[in-house]
Amino acid sequence: MKKSSAAPLQELVRILSADQVLTSPADLLTYDADGLTQHRAIPRAVVLPHSTDQVARVVRWCHERGVPFVPRGAGTGLSGGALPCESGIILELARMNRLLEVNVDERFAQVQVGLINQELSEAVREHGLFYAPDPSSQSACTIGGNIAENSGGPHCMKYGMTTQHILGATIVLPEGTVTHFGGPHSGLPGLDLLGLFVGSEGTFGVVTEALVALQKIPACTRLLFVAFRELVNACRAVGKMVARGMEPAALEMIDQTTIQVIEQSVFACGLPEDAGGVLLVELDGLPTQVDADSELVREISSELGAFEIREADDAAQRLQLWKGRKAAFGALGRLKPDLYVQDAVVPRSKLPEILNTMMQIARKHDVLLSNVFHAGDGNLHPNISFDGRDAHEARRVAEAGKEIMQACLDVGGALSGEHGIGREKRDFMPMLFSARDLEVFADVRRVFNPQGLCNPDKVLPGTKVCQEFRQGIEIPGVTTP
Repeated sequence: MKKSSAAPLQELVRILSADQVLTSPADLLTYDADGLTQHRAIPRAVVLPHSTDQVARVVRWCHERGVPFVPRGAGTGLSGGALPCESGIILELARMNRLLEVNVDERFAQVQVGLINQELSEAVREHGLFYAPDPSSQSACTIGGNIAENSGGPHCMKYGMTTQHILGATIVLPEGTVTHFGGPHSGLPGLDLLGLFVGSEGTFGVVTEALVALQKIPACTRLLFVAFRELVNACRAVGKMVARGMEPAALEMIDQTTIQVIEQSVFACGLPEDAGGVLLVELDGLPTQVDADSELVREISSELGAFEIREADDAAQRLQLWKGRKAAFGALGRLKPDLYVQDAVVPRSKLPEILNTMMQIARKHDVLLSNVFHAGDGNLHPNISFDGRDAHEARRVAEAGKEIMQACLDVGGALSGEHGIGREKRDFMPMLFSARDLEVFADVRRVFNPQGLCNPDKVLPGTKVCQEFRQGIEIPGVTTP
């Protein structure tokens, strides 16, 4: 791997323009972390391209000079996937936010990857269509970030993860070449390189445009919330609903701590604060099927001791309930200034056991734990509230987080359901994968990213590219550490 020469970033201004290259300390501070604030670093510069051609020219510049670069969307990720490389640049794609085409007959849209997730569904609603993947951050997160992390969301229980909804992509490879994977029709011959690329966390290249599948808005949608005194009974209800053959559009769990902070915030939506746990169950499809499933939800929930079962009266109330659920992470800021949102997956049958184990771990390390998660998928989001200014508390949080992750793996779980590995869980990979597995992963990545310059030091443990290049770039007004 060649070292970068002392290359003033004025060259990037000539490639782009002055207002597309940020180098002031105040501007750079904005990009020192993503949604996982335990890890921070200041990039050398931030560039804001407008097109695939500009991205390719910047990436080619980085390749020729050995400069590491990190693609970034809205910075809402929760695994440190967009953490800057101190010796490199941030490739900020937020200005590439155009909806390029909507094909109603074929049900797809062509978008630039800086487009906000929710804005896509709003734009195609007039055609009776929507985009299914809906992370909790959908009002802010970008399609490109969703592709990088293979994001999920409440409705991915029925509709699938991001990878099921990406038909094609325009990609700038790490040496600056523009290529295209996939296309508007499924079943294309050859290797599924698109499937390999989605979820590669920005380490294989930079996606600049995407061809996304759209779904018809269901004929009938109904949202129920079911309140239990005990969280464990809410977990048992989840297993019974799935075992009885139900396929809810969404099946979400909220514990008492989270209910209380939601109800004490501007996102209050009428959840009972004395409940040990609440299930949000959304059903959609033909009215007859929705009616039958609603009765089944009521039957199973009553059998397990639910003390309140309520149905949203109309679309406005349904929207308010979802706002409360999706604002939960922000509302938890009422407890302490920092939040560590984890993302593990366990078999649904293990939910009662693992929730009990997590609470034991929280008590052992004296940390404040709450839970709000995609129960239908077994995709947990244990949230640890803490004050990052307290070094002792931050250390206890890290220790508790690692133990929770190991406990999830011990019951047959996985490291991530939708947030990705990034920087957060990079060093946890050997907990699940053998040395040989990790070598194979690294071999695949080298096919796309042989110099390791594209989003370095993420996903796989190993060499620290950012440290190797730390002395490599001169920027006027910025001192190299």
